[in-house]
Amino acid sequence: MIKNICTSILLLIMIQTSNAQTLPKGFKSIFDGQTTSGWHTYGKTTVGSAWKVEDGVLHFDPALAKNDQGGDLVTDNEYTNFHLKLDWKVAPKSNSGIIFYVNEDPKKYKNTYNTGLEMQVLDNDGHPDGKIEKHRAGDLYDLIKSSSEPVKGVGEWNTAEIVCKNGKLTLVMNGVIVVETTLWDDNFKALVAKSKFAGWEGFAVSKTGKIALQDHGENVWYRNIMIKEWNTMKITTGCENGM
Repeated sequence: MIKNICTSILLLIMIQTSNAQTLPKGFKSIFDGQTTSGWHTYGKTTVGSAWKVEDGVLHFDPALAKNDQGGDLVTDNEYTNFHLKLDWKVAPKSNSGIIFYVNEDPKKYKNTYNTGLEMQVLDNDGHPDGKIEKHRAGDLYDLIKSSSEPVKGVGEWNTAEIVCKNGKLTLVMNGVIVVETTLWDDNFKALVAKSKFAGWEGFAVSKTGKIALQDHGENVWYRNIMIKEWNTMKITTGCENGM
């Protein structure tokens, strides 16, 4: 019995060590592939049962979202200057989003998108939002259209990256830079003023906030969620050397 326990512990250590070695330099995992530790439903302290962990993948299952078991998933921690990297895929006609700089104050802001910016996650061909400019996969939602669309089809994994450094924002899809902008300057404020978010108090003003994965009512999967934080470190998206 003791031998079996020791063997199990050794295997767990080997798996954890192996996972740590696969992370790019400077990154840390914020999804352990086994639990939702480090995350909670927006405005709550726990995670609804609609967010399931299956074989190292985080799956939002809308069939289980009844009785208030859905909702956007947000990190326990807040981030300021960071490089977020993750994989996502959607089912046909599905919609979701990666929302960042979320100010979690549910008494004042009902939803994550009331304050946070969003990198769109979408079935471009099957969901109605795919027909709307600046609402397609990889777009900075309703603000900036992707410069190209290297997104893969339904059921295939895409790798998304969000790099924020002192107001400089870069969005990367499958190794291709698709959006570059500067947050919070006059040009950015003009973009917001021409968007659906015009007049939304608190939208896109926080320079520190939480990261959210959106419950939009359709099936979506996320995996390999990792982040790198820095203060004075040079920005690198990995694309400069042909990622």
